[in-house]
Amino acid sequence: MTKLGQQIDAYLRHISIERGLAKNTFSAYSADLVRYREFLLNFGVETAEQITEQQVQAFVEHLGNNLSLRPSSVARILSGVRGLHRFWLIEGLVPNDVSFRVKPPKLPRNMPKAISVSQVEQLLNAAGPDPQEALPEAANLIRIRDRAILELLYATGARVSEITGVDLDDLLDPTLIRLFGKGSKERVVPVGRFAQSALEQYLVRTRPSLVMQGRGSAALFLNQRGGRLSRQSVWQIISDAATVAGIEAEVSPHTLRHSFATHLLEGGADVRVVQELLGHSSVATTQIYTLVTVDRLREIYATAHPRARN
Repeated sequence: MTKLGQQIDAYLRHISIERGLAKNTFSAYSADLVRYREFLLNFGVETAEQITEQQVQAFVEHLGNNLSLRPSSVARILSGVRGLHRFWLIEGLVPNDVSFRVKPPKLPRNMPKAISVSQVEQLLNAAGPDPQEALPEAANLIRIRDRAILELLYATGARVSEITGVDLDDLLDPTLIRLFGKGSKERVVPVGRFAQSALEQYLVRTRPSLVMQGRGSAALFLNQRGGRLSRQSVWQIISDAATVAGIEAEVSPHTLRHSFATHLLEGGADVRVVQELLGHSSVATTQIYTLVTVDRLREIYATAHPRARN
């Protein structure tokens, strides 16, 4: 391995130990920096000290122009490269940070796409039976599971990876659930009444049957072979429910997370409370949802106020 490769590996070991990154996040960092190293080798760069600001800038342009990566992907990779150069500077491997002045591409302002409360209800009803009603003995067990998944996603604003990662032990009581977010950060989130009922039906009616198909799993949500349900399966469950519900807008697990945040803020929730519930490290990330609700207020005002109409 070249000296440059060794210097990059030292940084990867550092972030793995010091920041406790999730496996998928660490793999992404590693792949991005391998790409960076290979690009620099084309310039004959063999050590960190030889890298110039122009080469970092050329790498950014290469990602966007030659590899046609989206601006968000280029920005993410550049963030990892900057972290690498900061580490080298702190460790005294380089005299200055040549990545400091390299700018990421401008990102398009993508507003979170939420669906209405009535559309959420349509989606939930399409996924499975109403948890507030008595179920017939012949009720479809998989549809009971699917309804519980969607109810929990909307009730907690959880990411799909958080929901599929939940174990039985993470159900602290019927009203609280423990979630592990990005970087394995732990948070405890309330569970609403409808989601509680849906979970109870799943745990009593469906899960015992599914767990018998496998070797015994700690996972809360199981597939039909008794193993942990995958993220891809949850995507498919939601996509199928949206089709049945006749919702034309694109619906994904993240749509329910966006809807959770937007509906809370529209209902008067404090933005910092929503930040905690979503597991955002910065309130600035959560404030994008306040822009959505402001747009909604403008829309209502324009249609309802007598002096706002054309």
